[in-house]
Amino acid sequence: MHKHEQSFHPLCRLSYIIHPPCPQQVIQPMQNLFRPYIALPQDHGSWVFLLSPLSIGLLAGKEFTLASMAVVFGALAAFLLRQPVTIAVKAYAGRRPRAELPAAGLWMVLYGLIGLLALIALLSLGFGFILILAIPGLAIFVYYLYLVSKRAERRQAGVEILATGALALAAPAAYWASGGGYHPTGWWLWALTWLQSAASIVYIYRRLEQRAWISIPSLRDRFKAGFGAVAFALFNLAFSLTLGALGLVPSLVFLPYLLQYGETLWGMAKPAMGAKPVVIGVRQLIVSTLFTILFIFTWR
Repeated sequence: MHKHEQSFHPLCRLSYIIHPPCPQQVIQPMQNLFRPYIALPQDHGSWVFLLSPLSIGLLAGKEFTLASMAVVFGALAAFLLRQPVTIAVKAYAGRRPRAELPAAGLWMVLYGLIGLLALIALLSLGFGFILILAIPGLAIFVYYLYLVSKRAERRQAGVEILATGALALAAPAAYWASGGGYHPTGWWLWALTWLQSAASIVYIYRRLEQRAWISIPSLRDRFKAGFGAVAFALFNLAFSLTLGALGLVPSLVFLPYLLQYGETLWGMAKPAMGAKPVVIGVRQLIVSTLFTILFIFTWR
């Protein structure tokens, strides 16, 4: 055996004569294709804006059906598709290396196939009307990609609020699929889940602004700075109380919005001066999770 063969991987020695690629040579390209930051969203907090309305819609319905499963896979595929498409747009815009395009293409095809199968399943099960809900989401996504190509997608609160509105459409889609067909209640679920997500975004932006404060302002000034967040949370509480009083939704569904309102008041009274963004994000994730659990409990 040649001396240089001794450094070969054992699997390479057997076929040394025909010179196949060694595992090291094969594994590296495969690793390049399966890069987590291309396959999965890196803004981890965004998951809750999909999973919360999706869970609420599923558990507010009567039972978990094949159509429900199709909605789950379709919603997840559409949500995950955003990351590789964004990477591809950035690569073409010169913001990321072109070497990432093959990996982005792989995941775009994979998520696209899953979405297509979900679409076919919904059509075959007689739930094609649910696909109409994808239209506003597609329009917002195209606009977001335009912003990405112009390097202008960051700190766009308005776009983020619209995007959560599109993600909140998972609530009526899951509700209709789990309930056997269309019912107007699905739209109330959409409005309620979107309002919670939108208020969360406004609140998070206020908390992030507090990080730059040098000293703690007076209580009046703190609430003045966070007036928009407090007003939004209070509107959500009043809206849910009104819907419950009118009998359009369960009467106790205001309780999760009371939780959100209380968290917003706390956040304005206790500014996040010097806090790391991840700490703010984790707290908001916990609050949103508790909101989802409480919403499902009060609805059922």
